[in-house]
Amino acid sequence: MATPNSIPVDKFARLVGTPACPVIIDVRSDDAFRDDPRLIPGSLRRSVVGIDDWIRDLIGRSAVVACRHGHDLSYGTAAYLRQAGVDAETLEGGVEAWATAGLPMVPEAKLPPRDAQGRTVWVTRARPKIDRIACPWLVRRFVDPQAIFLFVPPAEVGGVAERFGGAPFDIDEPGVFWSHRGELCTFDVMVEELGLATEPLLHLATLVRAADTARPDLAPEAAGLLAASLGLSRIYADDLEQLDAGMVLYDAFYRWCRDATDETHNWPTNKLKARS
Repeated sequence: MATPNSIPVDKFARLVGTPACPVIIDVRSDDAFRDDPRLIPGSLRRSVVGIDDWIRDLIGRSAVVACRHGHDLSYGTAAYLRQAGVDAETLEGGVEAWATAGLPMVPEAKLPPRDAQGRTVWVTRARPKIDRIACPWLVRRFVDPQAIFLFVPPAEVGGVAERFGGAPFDIDEPGVFWSHRGELCTFDVMVEELGLATEPLLHLATLVRAADTARPDLAPEAAGLLAASLGLSRIYADDLEQLDAGMVLYDAFYRWCRDATDETHNWPTNKLKARS
């Protein structure tokens, strides 16, 4: 029997990575997090000690709270959120149940240092087309929903990243971790390094690589992704506005990779009978 105000791991897994996903709050203690310093994709780590400082950001939203085992810490936090107007549930079995189910987890050690608000900062070249929209989509949906992206002139990426504590990505410079590797594009690298190598994301990575590296032979859908990406780059002069629009584009491609690759456009086969 399901516990009231809780959600099973398998049901929650269907929401992760989609626009409909609730805010994921990881309230594990520091000791528990040191035992397994990985995060359910999209999690925000928060301490119950400072709950009154961060609860206001959740008012009017829905949230799922996870502690180590899904016991009193998550139940108490969710109840506290509900009394403040947040539609909050707990994750049944907590982070341990998620990990035991073999679901993807993001290693905190791979992420750039977080700013004072707990956000990661990422820096790349201005005027994005494919990889530099796909990667922010991946980070926002599966890593850090509050992530900041700075689009700057190519020559300034390294300096801006250093000054603002960010991670440079998709730039061909020595020592840049998040960039192309051989035939792999930056999106491929992020999927693998961030522990997100699920079948749908690996499929999407193939589409991104095909469109980004002029390899339409890898996936017939790459032509459509390329055309849509170039179209968005012409519509929007502002890189952040283009990213907002690109989020919807990649949401659609991800759901196709996850749920709809076997679906075809079936025209009606029964012709209307002629009137007698």
